[in-house]
Amino acid sequence: MCIGSRIGDKKRGGVPFMSHPPITPEERFATIVEELLSYPDVTPPSDGKGFGESALKIHGKIFAMLAGGKLVVKLPKPRVGALIASGDGEPFDPRKNGRHMKEWVTVEPTSAEGWLSLAKEAMEFVASKR
Repeated sequence: MCIGSRIGDKKRGGVPFMSHPPITPEERFATIVEELLSYPDVTPPSDGKGFGESALKIHGKIFAMLAGGKLVVKLPKPRVGALIASGDGEPFDPRKNGRHMKEWVTVEPTSAEGWLSLAKEAMEFVASKR
């Protein structure tokens, strides 16, 4: 079962039922953390409160985090632009002052883009910049 497939009502024999309770963004991100910790040089989020403390890192550099119930990933500028243009992403504005971080994109839990695949893509991108 894919991470995002446990959402919503389904019908069995014309009668609606809940197959599973909806997965929260926090649970979804925890699954991503668990999956990516098997890669060398990936470190988990820490318990601190500062920027990036809740982020996945590779070689000490942030590549994915959960912010406001959304996945935030670091990707090449053209990829960020494509995600925004398709409606699957939004510019990342951490200070909420209109100044977007150009290599970062925010992805809603309802996005057609898979969070795990985006997190892996971000991990590879950040690792390649070393």
